[in-house]
Amino acid sequence: MISTSFADIFKQNSLKNSLLPIVVPPDAHAELFDAVAKNPGATVKVDLETQTLTTPAGRAVWFPVDEFSKHCLLNGVDELGYILGHEAAIAQYEAHRVGSIDTLA
Repeated sequence: MISTSFADIFKQNSLKNSLLPIVVPPDAHAELFDAVAKNPGATVKVDLETQTLTTPAGRAVWFPVDEFSKHCLLNGVDELGYILGHEAAIAQYEAHRVGSIDTLA
């Protein structure tokens, strides 16, 4: 999705569902509308790694995305998948934490 703005809750829900909301300046948004009006088959290129959208005319436009959402989208994981990716470290921490509590009793 490409717009000049999104409501915060919609933006966060979209990212949690692997849908990238791209915010561009009004002039870039107008350029995209003009391109589609002239050619309904016009395409844009989105590069999440560099956070750029390239218009049909070749203009590169930077868009913001938070690092955590970017990581999840690039790696095909959601929040739970991210946490499960750290399962070994969590288990190690929990084993140490439980052991520390037992020694205090």
